[in-house]
Amino acid sequence: MANRINREQVKHVAELAKLEFTDDQLDALTPQLDDIIGLFESLSEVDTDNVAPTTNVTDQINVMREDVADNWGQSAALLKNAPDAARGYIKVPTIIDESED
Repeated sequence: MANRINREQVKHVAELAKLEFTDDQLDALTPQLDDIIGLFESLSEVDTDNVAPTTNVTDQINVMREDVADNWGQSAALLKNAPDAARGYIKVPTIIDESED
């Protein structure tokens, strides 16, 4: 173990994340996290100077259609099923009546 992280640091990070571990769990977790940090350190050793950044892992491109409203005659069927309709709108009961009647 290269001691990139110690038990107290693991405990501190766990407390920040509002996690609770027993002493045995901390003893097991510390070397595992140290190994994970080591893996990330090994990535920094890779020469990526001539590698283009990956912005998309596939070559697929989104195909967008023009956003045009289509009238498929559904409004007439909707209004036909509404309990009350007038001038192309569904009439609903008044919820808040501000009149003094």
